[in-house]
Amino acid sequence: MAQYTVLSRFAKVFAIIGATAALMLSGVAAHADDNIRYNYDVNGTTHIASTGSNITIGPATMYTAVNPLGEFTGTMALPGTRTEFKLLGFIPVTADVNFEPVGPTTGTLARTPDRRQELKSTTQYYVRLSNIKAGILPLFAGSNCRTSSPVTINANTPAGETFHFIDGGRVVGDYSIGNFQNCGLNTWLINSIIPGGGNTIELNLTNGVWAG
Repeated sequence: MAQYTVLSRFAKVFAIIGATAALMLSGVAAHADDNIRYNYDVNGTTHIASTGSNITIGPATMYTAVNPLGEFTGTMALPGTRTEFKLLGFIPVTADVNFEPVGPTTGTLARTPDRRQELKSTTQYYVRLSNIKAGILPLFAGSNCRTSSPVTINANTPAGETFHFIDGGRVVGDYSIGNFQNCGLNTWLINSIIPGGGNTIELNLTNGVWAG
């Protein structure tokens, strides 16, 4: 019975994948029940251009669903992390960083002209800072210090690489950080240091597990 159950699940996956490919080519309307759901381990880094610092992202889990038209949605709660950099080149600054998602990750999983699978995704986060210190001195920014508007991050499969249902893949992108608010007397200082463009992100989605 256990063997039959496993074979039945694989048969369902292959049937859905086949239907997905056919519907993506034919343009037939998709049904929610036809979604393919996979969960992935996520680890990565983001580089903040203005401070020259790298921030670890993860470990986390991305819960995903792809419908027969290749429309992708996902949810991922990121654990808190930490950043370190030098202010004016010599003052060590540390801060706790939280990325607070605004709605789900959305995008597409589609076949490219050279027959690769490519993931394109968009996620919005508020960036929250806390426990900020310059040297040994705390900068009292309060508990509500975060970006005024969500940061939009577009992360896609790099050119020439492939995203696999089971194996996952790598996604990269760049983004801008806007001004912060509710950081007390240090709002002006934070806004003179952190906001700006040219920030990059790299995430590795691995160990895909079928979720039905």
